[in-house]
Amino acid sequence: MSILHETYQLNNGVSIPKIALGTWQIATPDAVHPTEFALKNGYIHIDTAHGYGNAKGIREGIKASGVKREDIFITSKVRGESKSYHEAMGNIHDDLEDLNTDYIDLMLIHCPTPWRFFNHKPTRPHFYKENVAVWRAMIEAKEQGLLRAIGVSNFNVDDLKQLIEATGVKPAVNQIRFSIGHTQPEIVAFCQENDILIEAYSSLGTGRLLENEAIKKIADKYGKTVAQIAYRYPIQKGMVVLPKSVHDKYILENADIDFEIDAEDMAFLDNLEVE
Repeated sequence: MSILHETYQLNNGVSIPKIALGTWQIATPDAVHPTEFALKNGYIHIDTAHGYGNAKGIREGIKASGVKREDIFITSKVRGESKSYHEAMGNIHDDLEDLNTDYIDLMLIHCPTPWRFFNHKPTRPHFYKENVAVWRAMIEAKEQGLLRAIGVSNFNVDDLKQLIEATGVKPAVNQIRFSIGHTQPEIVAFCQENDILIEAYSSLGTGRLLENEAIKKIADKYGKTVAQIAYRYPIQKGMVVLPKSVHDKYILENADIDFEIDAEDMAFLDNLEVE
């Protein structure tokens, strides 16, 4: 079985594919072909967000691929700026309409704060009550069958604790920036202890890893590219990865990560400092 069809089980029993086509910064017209091509070449998980504004392009790509909706896993996200029950419900229904689907497989709160306030410093503003209101909307939408699973993105430990303590409902997923040299150990440890799956975004370190000589040496050892090492690394940590590309070559290459990095090399990557 291709790694594209391998899955993890979320804490509510839903299966999620290990690899998704990422679509951040892909405009609607440009989202059609990569979605179609990826689905025709084995991808079954597409990651988007209300804030990306490309759902209609993804819808057209799905239609063109001929792949049945029930065979595809779609992730989307409530906007970071949407911090009320009604705004969250509006985002969910917008995405359902724009994607032309009766349900979304996984819906996330895209950010614990409006984006202009976001960082991981303890002094940043908190939106605990607002996130609880959004979370209650998502819980309700899940109960209505509009969402199969719900989670968060970019949440730190305190954000997660506040959400869980207020509602008793754990997120199924926390999608965070995670890459070689940027591993966020405190957040990862808390999520793993609480059965919250990590999805790793920016696995290439926003491109910084591609010219890293130490990673290049490891890539050469396995006959792989630096990007393939960078995407394989979180997979071996038990995470979902979200490689993004609009180019056929890289869409295929990014999924060719059905190999094993040995323990010694994983340990080296764990301790690698990346500028």
